[in-house]
Amino acid sequence: MSELLSAVLAGEQPLFHPNTGLRGDEQHLSPSARAGLEAPRYCQICGRRMKVQVRPDGWLAQCSRHGELDSVYLERR
Repeated sequence: MSELLSAVLAGEQPLFHPNTGLRGDEQHLSPSARAGLEAPRYCQICGRRMKVQVRPDGWLAQCSRHGELDSVYLERR
């Protein structure tokens, strides 16, 4: 299990916003990002831009430092 997946499944507070890559609570998000419909584009641990592959059944996001996060794991929560 990757460090990123472990942090998300444990419910840890993100250091960086997964949609903007910024620190802090004041974020300007699109309506779909606010609804949780967009794949994360930034690692919530380090803030690096992630490689994201969108599939018909979900998405796969990969941070070069902290591993990958698959939407399949989030659907089971």
